[in-house]
Amino acid sequence: MRRHRWRYLAGAAVLLVIDVLQLLIPRVLGDVADAFASGQLSAAYAARQALTLLLLAALISSGRWAWRHLLLGASRLLEADLRRQLFAHLQRMSSGYFVRHRVGDLMAHLTNDVQAVRMAAGQGVVLSIDALFMTTAVVAMMASSADLRLALAAAAPLLLLSAGLTYTGREVHRRFRAVQEGFSRLTEFAEENIGGIRVVKALAREEQERLRFERIAAEQVELNVRLARVWAIMGPMTEAAVGLAYVVVLLLGGRLVVSGEVSLGRFVAFAGYLGMLIWPLTSIGWLINMVQRGRASLERLAALLAEQPDVEELPDAVSPGRLSGRIEVRHLTFTYPGATRPALSDVSFTVEPGQVVGIVGRTGAGKSTLAQLLLRLYDPPAGTILYDGRDVRSLKLEELRRQIGYVPQDGFLFSVSIADNIAMGLDPTHDEGDDVRERVEAAARLAHIHEDVMRFPQGYDSLVGERGVALSGGQKQRTSIARALVKDPPILILDDALSAVDAETERAILEDLRGVLRTRTAIVITHRLSAVREADQILVLDEGRVVERGTHAELLRRGGLYARLYERQRLEAELAAPEATGSDGLARVEWHAASG
Repeated sequence: MRRHRWRYLAGAAVLLVIDVLQLLIPRVLGDVADAFASGQLSAAYAARQALTLLLLAALISSGRWAWRHLLLGASRLLEADLRRQLFAHLQRMSSGYFVRHRVGDLMAHLTNDVQAVRMAAGQGVVLSIDALFMTTAVVAMMASSADLRLALAAAAPLLLLSAGLTYTGREVHRRFRAVQEGFSRLTEFAEENIGGIRVVKALAREEQERLRFERIAAEQVELNVRLARVWAIMGPMTEAAVGLAYVVVLLLGGRLVVSGEVSLGRFVAFAGYLGMLIWPLTSIGWLINMVQRGRASLERLAALLAEQPDVEELPDAVSPGRLSGRIEVRHLTFTYPGATRPALSDVSFTVEPGQVVGIVGRTGAGKSTLAQLLLRLYDPPAGTILYDGRDVRSLKLEELRRQIGYVPQDGFLFSVSIADNIAMGLDPTHDEGDDVRERVEAAARLAHIHEDVMRFPQGYDSLVGERGVALSGGQKQRTSIARALVKDPPILILDDALSAVDAETERAILEDLRGVLRTRTAIVITHRLSAVREADQILVLDEGRVVERGTHAELLRRGGLYARLYERQRLEAELAAPEATGSDGLARVEWHAASG
């Protein structure tokens, strides 16, 4: 709000001027009534007063447009600022943050919570200024325009109203917070279900998922109804208080007019002011509702913004320069936050520039954890991972990650064209110009996705849909490989990046990549051992430890875990091959199984 303080101040000033002008209307009507009662009302006087009312109406209308433009416009700007701040904050947060927080909850923060804050900072500010000034000014004008006894009698029901509104305000705050948390659960379920709609349909789960959604939606309805019950009390409570005040004014004020203690004009003005009091008093209910909603949402947003990323760039971080590709891992032990067992234990190895290192092992051995630590998506212990002899924690994060081509197993794609998905690997501050499309296509050819792309009607400009839904699993992985290759990184990390392609395509991709890999350091994480046969060094992980290391031939000769995994995969390949379906093939499989 400080950023837009001049709009707020100007809008508040205009609003106060308009409120003052509105206070003049009952006084004009009272003067006309007194002139009529005294027999001094003339056509000329009535015309002048009518023109005065028209002028006041014109000024009030213009002023209302001005303060709406200033105050409500400021709240819209504040909403945009807050939404940008929240999104930038989410971009700063580490990978572990998104494991702990549901997507639906974050979406509720960016939508409903921000909107509630905007309403409190816009209409809520208007109502607070209007209610405070108009209530105070109208009561003062009522006291000055009539007998003090009449003003005190009219104010008594309004004091009872304030006590009731205080209680309902607290309830609105508590119940609206529950509503927002329920909305988070509803959004999370819907987002997850729509994202996984193909799985839902494949399992014929449509009816069950519909019923689950109905249960969550019914809970949300109940939460909103509980809030509405409290909110519904505010309007009738205010109207009852104002109605009671009118009864008191008519009974007591009528008697004072008849007795001559109060003139008819002053009584008309007093009644007019009492009518003007209805809006600010009614708006107090709206104001409490709006402010309490905004307060509840602001508390949720403040809690989100207060969280700090697990991985932060140190103040004295240095630029890594162009990395040569030398990687050292020294006695690395890492445990995920909240876990009881380490995911990696005492892992050590060295990768020289230009080497290809394969990392293999069974599911859950810690392979992907190692890849994420090399990228510093999680913070490794100090001195355990070094690039060109420098601790990874001492390097600037953005510059480090720009020099690592990382291909995750899931191959996430964004809802843009194929060309734009691949070009995301480029540095937008340096990689611009006419050669971007050429580099994109060159990377796509290396990743063996170019031919598939050209079969689409719009080629590289074809949209891939949400999360790449228009592409197969293998096509998504190859597009992700192209995205990593397009920026020509000195270090390439493939985290089971070819799991969704067939063995023949995998061999063709790896063959084309060999020329690329000669000029850079590559870490190939895979469960398919044929992908690392040509690696300079192979590390075998089991339960977070390096249990074997060596070349493909050396590991086979030792007959350890690597040899057993390789033999099992070879048998599976033979069993799946067409020639393995005959009696000779079956005999070979049985012989291998028996000998293994």
